[in-house]
Amino acid sequence: MFKIHRDPLLSGLCIAALLAGCATAEPPAATPKAEAQTQKPLRPGLDASTNSDPFPSTYKPLPSHVTAIVGANILTGAGEEIDGGTVVLADGKILAVGKDVPAPKDAEIIDGKGKWVTPGLIDPHSHLGVYASPGVWAQSDGNEATDPNTANVWAEHSVWPQDPGFNRALAGGVTTLQILPGSANLFGGRSVTLKNVSGVTVQDMKFPGAPYGLKMACGENPKRVYGFKGRAPSTLMGNVAGYRAAWIRAADYVRKWDDYHAKVAKGEKAEPPARDLMLDTLAGVLRGEIRIQNHCYRADEMAQMIDISHEFGFKISAFHHATESYKVAPLLAKEGICSVMWTEWFGFKMESIDAIEENPAMVEKAGACATLHSDDAYLIQHLNEEAGIAMAAGNRAGLNISKATAIKWITLNPAKAIGVDGKTGSLEAGKMADVVLWDKDPFSVYAKAEKVFIDGGLAYDRHDPAKQPHTDFELGQPGAARSARTGGTR
Repeated sequence: MFKIHRDPLLSGLCIAALLAGCATAEPPAATPKAEAQTQKPLRPGLDASTNSDPFPSTYKPLPSHVTAIVGANILTGAGEEIDGGTVVLADGKILAVGKDVPAPKDAEIIDGKGKWVTPGLIDPHSHLGVYASPGVWAQSDGNEATDPNTANVWAEHSVWPQDPGFNRALAGGVTTLQILPGSANLFGGRSVTLKNVSGVTVQDMKFPGAPYGLKMACGENPKRVYGFKGRAPSTLMGNVAGYRAAWIRAADYVRKWDDYHAKVAKGEKAEPPARDLMLDTLAGVLRGEIRIQNHCYRADEMAQMIDISHEFGFKISAFHHATESYKVAPLLAKEGICSVMWTEWFGFKMESIDAIEENPAMVEKAGACATLHSDDAYLIQHLNEEAGIAMAAGNRAGLNISKATAIKWITLNPAKAIGVDGKTGSLEAGKMADVVLWDKDPFSVYAKAEKVFIDGGLAYDRHDPAKQPHTDFELGQPGAARSARTGGTR
């Protein structure tokens, strides 16, 4: 704003000058932005927003070259089945897929006649590495069963990369897997998504850019663990009260940090809140950065968890185990929530008593996201067979599930559940070249993965012992010596 001098002569000159387009002005006042620069930044580690991933991936893809698998039966994972087609891998990506795709001149040609090609299988619920083999107390690192809310712990800090279970899963065609904490707690901690490659550290396996998940558990497990200790929760209503109390604290934590950042942006002096690792994770969920992976069997409890998500404004990505998803499949479709299911595991506790083999097919037909999982170091080697069982059960019930649909239950849909479907899970141009060549129809109990590619690199070859990862910890395991001689067992 201009300041007019009171001296008549100067005033007159100034007015004249003003009319002429010039004036004498005071220096501009300091802007809020300039003042903001005077506030000292927080020391590293005191503001979670300055580093959302303090344990960054060091994953490096395996060496690769242009490869064309020719003449195979292809299940793309994107809903298409191609007889006698070609898949071309180049620079770690899917270059082309189709019936009449020409192989590049410099490509290694793999004869796929009579064989099948699928995307790499994805297990959205595994405990490999956190409950590693051999199964001794020293390797039992999946449940921090010390408090109903342990959202402060991260599964990657328990993962043992030398777990031989990773190699066996690779022989079963699994290229990506989400490692979760156990289900002892209402909030069990963060998950981590891994590429199934050999690594000295968990960061060597960490899927670049994959979002974190937060493991939650409803139902019998938390109330049993803490009820036996004479602590809350000891009932299902105690479970729900525990969730709500935690989300109230998290919402207040978000408000405090938002207020702090807003004041700093305006140049105002502000005192930062004290950082809390547990609330950091819950805040990440409320901000849409971390996905909820919710252990939940019963349909009524799924509906209650959805109500809680509405109350506090977050989204549930997937219900895990989800044995009663078929009862609320239309609700799950409406909410865009995946069901991560078994086919045959049932009856081992009360909340699993209403499990049916048709569950995945019924969820699919309702328009919801159906996926399968292992939760087990053995079943992860046979996810293709699990999908075959679920497909057959659905077809016996008249639900007409095609192979092109069923393969999505172990490829694209689990990729969606863990937030990596834009990068992997289907054979589409530009996606990661995570590919499995099967010796026969992958839904057959006799099918074996012959070759497994991860980012275009050959990670496993059943006929080449040099391309079969092993660890010293497989010594003495049934079939380990034979595996080295004959090309692997499942």
